[in-house]
Amino acid sequence: MRRECEPEELVGVWTLVKDDWRLVGNKTGPTRLGFALLPKFFELEGRFPRHGGEVPSAAVDYVASQVRVDPGLCAGYAWAGRTIEYHRAQIRGALGFRSATRADEETLADWLAAEIAPFEASDERMREALLVRCRAERLEPLGRLDRLVAKARAIAAERFCAATLARLDPPAGNPRHCPASPPRTKSASTTKPSGRAAAPATSY
Repeated sequence: MRRECEPEELVGVWTLVKDDWRLVGNKTGPTRLGFALLPKFFELEGRFPRHGGEVPSAAVDYVASQVRVDPGLCAGYAWAGRTIEYHRAQIRGALGFRSATRADEETLADWLAAEIAPFEASDERMREALLVRCRAERLEPLGRLDRLVAKARAIAAERFCAATLARLDPPAGNPRHCPASPPRTKSASTTKPSGRAAAPATSY
């Protein structure tokens, strides 16, 4: 996420709406501010922030002004642990998302390997494609996206090698003719006689 936000972006993206206020409820202090930032970040990025430093400072100030909390208290929010896990579950439920499972990760890596990795050299754009896919599937990505991208690249490379070897290796029972081997010809000892005796050599 970009660290700077234009005023129009702040208003359009980080303004709390009715559903957000219902979730914020009567929370106070750092919890109130940290929680209020989570759904707006998720709506924008398709994932939750790993730490407070991922949230633009201008967004922190703007949201803090709405919830009437000192923006400096954002550092006091617990960005890891049971509290934020509970908050994330609340927000996922409200937005109609669910946390991705290991099986979902396998499916996502397979999709990336088949549809994106063979044609995209940029890991950043692969992460963007993954987030778009997760949003369409109503999934919160599990773990670090870099790990999924690396796994997809490894799968794609393995498939490419297998396909290349399959084109080079002849199918079973149909050995490839080796160009280096000359074609077989009949030897003189196996040539059938023509039935006519050879004329004796004449001496002079």
